[in-house]
Amino acid sequence: MESSRCEMDGGDAAAVQGILDRIRSEGGDGNGRIEAAREIRRLTKTSSKHRRLLSDAIPPLVSMLRSGSGEHAEVAILALLNLAVKDERNKIKIVEAGALGSLIGFLQFTNPNLREHAAAALLTLTAASSNKPTISAAGAIPPLIKILRDGSAQAKIDAVMALYNLSTLPDNITMMLQAKSIPPLINLLKSCKKSSRPGERIVALLESMLNFDEGRNGLVAEEGGVLALVEVLEEGSLQSKEHAVGALLSLCESNRCKYREIILREGVMPGLLELTVRGTPKSQSKSRALLQLLRNSPYKRSEFEAADTLENIVSNIVSKIDHEDRTGKAKKMLAEMVQVSMEQSLRHLQKRASLVCTPSEKPSKW
Repeated sequence: MESSRCEMDGGDAAAVQGILDRIRSEGGDGNGRIEAAREIRRLTKTSSKHRRLLSDAIPPLVSMLRSGSGEHAEVAILALLNLAVKDERNKIKIVEAGALGSLIGFLQFTNPNLREHAAAALLTLTAASSNKPTISAAGAIPPLIKILRDGSAQAKIDAVMALYNLSTLPDNITMMLQAKSIPPLINLLKSCKKSSRPGERIVALLESMLNFDEGRNGLVAEEGGVLALVEVLEEGSLQSKEHAVGALLSLCESNRCKYREIILREGVMPGLLELTVRGTPKSQSKSRALLQLLRNSPYKRSEFEAADTLENIVSNIVSKIDHEDRTGKAKKMLAEMVQVSMEQSLRHLQKRASLVCTPSEKPSKW
């Protein structure tokens, strides 16, 4: 702290020291500690300098989390949250001070404010790579997935982002699958805006999970699961589309005979073909690979009247898109494909209409 104090004048140094003295005063006035925590939150909201100067407040703030008082816990979480934002050292220090047990416990409280604040705090702490193994080992993943099911709209967003941060460790994907994460993720994907940042993170999580049999079985077992990914191809951002086509490709590559018909049945072709022309380089490559797996349609003519035409057009697109002008002939073939797949698209739209939720059911912040 000595070098930091050099950055302050006498008044600032005295003010910071006064706050630290009050937050450390366990035997003193409880209201004094609460006011000190509120002052720390205010000073660290936008000031990286104060995050450094007040980092010594982390241990007493963590002790406030364990006090058993809802008011003490709430002000302490908010102060710790601001101390951790954009400060890697403070993120690590908060975990080392023993905050995880209390934060994970608050995820399971009935108090919605504590649950929401705890989800936000864990999201911030998972942004530090060195914290990730400790956070998952402390048991954060199951309660975060429970938040996906019954948390507030904002808590669900923060839980998705925290799980995404944790998913960079392969063992954590296994933990998420064991905690039955596929159903709540699919439900959130159905209700959120497919091009939003939470939407991107949900599809990225699903793509990672479909590398495992348990993830593939869970997706197909969930009503509208494959359809939700197909809708991302049509409505998502470039990044979410890239994850969605990767997920579908992983599904089809794992067992072509088992999953090809399921994917085709959901009306994948229009969105997939458009992606071969307008997607990111990775999306285009994955789309062409998936088209190769899908192009020998298993449908009989009575089930899909345009199957032969579909196969021929897809075959032409796959063979020509690599060798000829992508923005010319590829777009013409795309238009033709959309025209001949009208029956399939209609089936897709009818199924989507039966699954879509009403506006009142959608989380307001998604």
